Amino acid sequence: MYADGDTIFAVASGAGRAAVTLLRLSGPQAGAMLDQLCRRPAPRLAALRALRAGGEVLDRALVLWLPGPGSYTGEDCAELHLHGGRAVLSAVSEALVRLGARPAEAGEFTRRAFLNGRMDLVEAEAVADLIDAETTAQRRQALRQMEGELGDVLHGWAGRLIRLLAQQEALIDFPDEDLPPEVEAALLAEIAALIGEISALLQDERRGERLREGLVFAVVGPPNAGKSTLVNALATREVAIVSATPGTTRDVLEVRLDLGGVPVTLLDTAGLRDTSDEIEAEGVRRALARMAEADLVLVVAESGEGAFAEVGDLAKLQIRTKSDQGGTSLDALHVSARTGVGMDQLRDRLAQAAQDMTQAAGPPPLTRARHRAALAEAVARLQTAGDAALAELRGEDLRLALRAIGRVTGAVGVEDILDSVFHQFCIGK
Repeated sequence: MYADGDTIFAVASGAGRAAVTLLRLSGPQAGAMLDQLCRRPAPRLAALRALRAGGEVLDRALVLWLPGPGSYTGEDCAELHLHGGRAVLSAVSEALVRLGARPAEAGEFTRRAFLNGRMDLVEAEAVADLIDAETTAQRRQALRQMEGELGDVLHGWAGRLIRLLAQQEALIDFPDEDLPPEVEAALLAEIAALIGEISALLQDERRGERLREGLVFAVVGPPNAGKSTLVNALATREVAIVSATPGTTRDVLEVRLDLGGVPVTLLDTAGLRDTSDEIEAEGVRRALARMAEADLVLVVAESGEGAFAEVGDLAKLQIRTKSDQGGTSLDALHVSARTGVGMDQLRDRLAQAAQDMTQAAGPPPLTRARHRAALAEAVARLQTAGDAALAELRGEDLRLALRAIGRVTGAVGVEDILDSVFHQFCIGK
């Protein structure tokens, strides 16, 4: 079991005044410290206890004793459900410090859970994703990953690679034996199968990462085409200033939306036109730059008023605004933000687009760039192994492929990435 000798504590509930504050305690001295504060309850049974220090009652709290290894961190743990006043929390925290505990660092509880084998690194990252989830789809994706769906796939590949390595070692150790040729043929076939399966997971258009990070939809078009009015209507609040004066929007304005359970940042941009105004020209430049990076471009033009702006090969949805003022065509979706005509249809179209870009069928999606980079390296190593002329070289490439997969789950070579993973966590997790 991992242990640095320290017993740590942290608030695991929200900050600020509340009815109840949850204080978590983990480490080798958690039980002894709990005994100093109150009479320890039976394992995993909540009990009301008076917490005392120096002969003074600090609070009457609901207390749980969670001995390891069957706890969140795998260590001895305790939970103190305190009254939510700041004075109560301060008094109990000071008592714990006097007993030898220290405040936990960000992510330290989950880091200990990983190091004690309670979860792999992919599941640990999913804990952070679940805490940060803004939408239903993000919550579902994080839960799938936290329940081990992606980890099971990766551990399965690692197990097959270990068997391949054993077979390869047999070919190396017994070069003079008359081994049947189908042994090497089967080994090469399994390498090819692994390459195909890992490559298929990589070819997912970054759906998991896009859902975790959120999509970006940019609204572009000429001045006075109704872009800002449309953004305000979709946001159901006044995000952008609306004016009949062309060029009112000079910078890129952002608003966060939930479209079909997917987080989307909607961008209101400066009207696209040639201009001698230095500030407006900068706004147009920024609009074009953000448009090029967007997942979907909402190309806006007034009903019956000219052609749409050219956006190249970018994914787009063409929208004719101000449909209440007349003009019809079959080249776009017609809406009126003022009267609401077509707005429900537009919201449905945007929600469907967001879901199409993020929903993944089949294996659980990758959710981080480091997952993708490690698996791409594994594929490259397997391809080299399949082409290797010498058994010894093939064995080394198989080991490097296994190591690359292990970096995703935390099975091998993780010391250099632990800090970058766990520093993103909140205190208390």
